[in-house]
Amino acid sequence: MHVMRYLLDKGADVNKPVYSGHSPLHHAAKYGRDEAARLLLSRGASVDSTFRGLTPLHFAAGFGMIGVMKVLLEHHADPNKVSEEGSTPLTEALRGTDSGLPESTILECVKLLVEAGTDVNAANIETPLVIATSYGLTDCVKYLLKAGADPNIPHIHTGAKPIELAAIRGRRKLVELLFPLTSPIQTVRNWTVEGIIAHAKRPSKPSKPTVKHDKSTKVQLKSFGEKAIKRKDYHGASKFYTEAIELDPSDATLYSNRSLCYLQTTEADKALHDANTCIKLRPEWIKGYYRKGAALMSLEDYKEACDAFMAGLQLDPGNAEMEKVFMEAVEEMKKDHLARKGSKPSD
Repeated sequence: MHVMRYLLDKGADVNKPVYSGHSPLHHAAKYGRDEAARLLLSRGASVDSTFRGLTPLHFAAGFGMIGVMKVLLEHHADPNKVSEEGSTPLTEALRGTDSGLPESTILECVKLLVEAGTDVNAANIETPLVIATSYGLTDCVKYLLKAGADPNIPHIHTGAKPIELAAIRGRRKLVELLFPLTSPIQTVRNWTVEGIIAHAKRPSKPSKPTVKHDKSTKVQLKSFGEKAIKRKDYHGASKFYTEAIELDPSDATLYSNRSLCYLQTTEADKALHDANTCIKLRPEWIKGYYRKGAALMSLEDYKEACDAFMAGLQLDPGNAEMEKVFMEAVEEMKKDHLARKGSKPSD
């Protein structure tokens, strides 16, 4: 805090983004730096500054940083801001389960956003209720329903209502919770809790047909992922690739594609992990090294990024794109070195 205050006193640009594109307030939000956020806002930081459409409130909600959320909302952060991928702070909070957030933390984030006036039925991609049901967040589902969430708005890709998603995943409590508020579905002949659950059950299949089904399902999921990327729905795309990987964990292309999605959703650590898996599966494929270098650039590890891009160039010395990003990494490494050298105290 002392260093930050000193730099701001010396005229540092409070809104200037770092190489990755994040503003200082984004960093404070992501890492739960409440006082840093207050200081930045007091010095003129834009409360709704965006990185690929994601505001600091998106970051704070997605990482469960309740203290920073309160600070941002006190400064009138927009709880309904829609990112380029179509997410809102509320949907980011609900997807926090992907990062290991406990439901109690997610619920607290949801309550803060609802109290701030967020739209509980926003359906830019999937409604908050669809997401909460898909993840099995029972307490969040209860709260969203009380807050006015509509259980009849279906999943944007499959057309399934939340109650069907709950039944498919075997979550009886959620089916019982959603049943009184859900309009009957024509394809479900026996409109009871038991009937809905029975309708969702799939008959067992012999091993060979199941393998064929898995293969065709993987192709379909991969296609859905590609279409989602074209819509810039990187969260949705990563979920499709995750499901495809569960069917075929040996397909390097799936890890490469999901690495791209994670990078676009500012989850560089996950992007790096997938890039490394891609390289392990297909060490001769240049794309894995490109993904690894891109993730390392986002993490501001320029030396390792140079090494990754160089490894790719060794596979394909004439690749212009790989050469370009390698030179960019070299330049950033030089700048970082000079900055570190300049920050050392003089004797």
